Amino acid sequence: MRAFDSCRNAFNRAANRCFDVFPCLADPARRSSLGLRLALVLLHLLYAGVLFLFDTDLIDKTKQQPWYFTALYGLLFFATLVQYFVTSSSSPGYVIDAMRDLNERNAIARQAAMISKQPASSKNGNLVITIDATQHGRLLHGSNIMPWTKLVLDLYPPGTSVRNCTCSYCNVEQPPRAKHCHDCDKCVLQFDHHCVWLGTCIGQGNHCRFWWYICGETALCLWTGILYITYLKSNISRFWWKDAITILLVITLSIFLLFLLLLLLFHSYLILTNQTTFELVRRRRIPYLRGIPERVYPFSKGVCSNLYGFCCAPRSLYSLERMPSRVEMEEKSRPYTCLDILTCRCC
Repeated sequence: MRAFDSCRNAFNRAANRCFDVFPCLADPARRSSLGLRLALVLLHLLYAGVLFLFDTDLIDKTKQQPWYFTALYGLLFFATLVQYFVTSSSSPGYVIDAMRDLNERNAIARQAAMISKQPASSKNGNLVITIDATQHGRLLHGSNIMPWTKLVLDLYPPGTSVRNCTCSYCNVEQPPRAKHCHDCDKCVLQFDHHCVWLGTCIGQGNHCRFWWYICGETALCLWTGILYITYLKSNISRFWWKDAITILLVITLSIFLLFLLLLLLFHSYLILTNQTTFELVRRRRIPYLRGIPERVYPFSKGVCSNLYGFCCAPRSLYSLERMPSRVEMEEKSRPYTCLDILTCRCC
């Protein structure tokens, strides 16, 4: 018993020293996130390492083949891991950050307006230019300066109260498509889901990075599976234990590939229709989507516009989408005709 207590005390002292050197490990949530990232990197190294360890002729085969096959595989392997860390460390776009950004721009514009109202006297006789009331009004209108509460209420249909769009956890007004994440303990703009493997939410700020990461991971998984099957065809029945390990890895790799393909197709569908996973799964529970038919996508602007907004929109700016009006909803719910297809209404 004493030996057990002494070992436990020694372990606690070593853990405290480790926490002093690496303060990030003291937080259980961050420690779990780092553990998941390390596990994913080791999983990638396991599949690639076993392949090169078992297939001793693989290096000789790469010398006979064009060099860019091996270079492309190594580049895809490295780019996938880099994309994983970039996506996991990127911000999904928090509501509190958008509100703080709006308040900062509001304060800067007010300060500039106050300075412009005071004509400064110049000692060298230069001309003094002042901004009158109409120009000042244009400045405020052009800078989109308005309180956060009024800005959020303008995005909802008329008659919406502040209480209905206020988060009970963060106590901030949520624009449409925002949701509070209990894992991150923050409200996220265009909340899609909380990814356990990435350790962060997927939202407006990193959904595009997430899609590219899934795309790279799917391609890497497919290419690795082809290499494993090629090895089995040429080296089967030589060493039974190698064959057993390789077949087990191929089976697990096939499961991963199937999951990644379905996930890639699912998020591609969401992108084309401008939806999120939360909106699709919990559509009947979201107040502003309850009365809308299931086959009507209220935030869709057409396939081409949705793709452009998803891929080419600047990630440094916060985009808040308003709820469409009743006339716009009737237009979206109208079935397509041959004339609509010719006039590219779907685009």
